[in-house]
Amino acid sequence: MADQFVGKWNNTTSENFDAYLKEVGVGMVTRTVASKLKPTLTFEINGEEWTMTSISTFKTHVTKFKLGEELEMTTIDGRHVTSKFELEGAKLVQTEKGKSGGKDSRIERSVSGSTLTIISECNGVKSTRVYEKA
Repeated sequence: MADQFVGKWNNTTSENFDAYLKEVGVGMVTRTVASKLKPTLTFEINGEEWTMTSISTFKTHVTKFKLGEELEMTTIDGRHVTSKFELEGAKLVQTEKGKSGGKDSRIERSVSGSTLTIISECNGVKSTRVYEKA
């Protein structure tokens, strides 16, 4: 199941992304910039290590992780979290626990054909971003 994520993905649509970012505590200026971006995501798997790279005109952000292991990280929008990535069926699920009073969120990534769908949720506020295989 993991191999379905490997490759390059181009963002095509975003729904309710600004509201999700606001709910997790991202400031207005960063939200405004982030909501206008159409990033490219690349997934690579080398043995047990995954590399997820988000590239936009604003920033490049690389996350390296192993399934089932918690890691301390700073999100692309600057929040400090503890994250854990796990495969749940055909979904790559990322659970974020906010640090220093930050909020928790859950990010589900799933692939259907040549479409990658990312559903991010915090306190009932959901965002859906769709990517097409490059």
